[in-house]
Amino acid sequence: MKLLARWFLLAAALLLVANVYPGVSVASFTSALIAALVLGLFNTLVRPLLVLLTLPVTLLTLGLFLFVINALMFWAAASVLDGFQVAGFWAALIGSLIYSLCGMVIDLAVENLFNGRGG
Repeated sequence: MKLLARWFLLAAALLLVANVYPGVSVASFTSALIAALVLGLFNTLVRPLLVLLTLPVTLLTLGLFLFVINALMFWAAASVLDGFQVAGFWAALIGSLIYSLCGMVIDLAVENLFNGRGG
């Protein structure tokens, strides 16, 4: 149940990103659900490999290169989906930052809600 709630809220966050930032567009809530699923899969399967491969660059930039990796995941998800569009790398960077901030708030809210500490 917690996973479904998080998935729906992340899809809503993706719609929020599309409404707040003009470089990102999402066609519908269904497209947002699919995009949130693909983003989750990319972040689970591909991101750890990219982080490992770019570890020297990440250390050299004191972790700032992780923002680039997040933007690439966001951009890659948009490139494989029809209802989710990102205008370019900078739009992916800003969109991924907003989406990540929303995700942090959602994670905190879902944990508090399902652990009985809501309110």
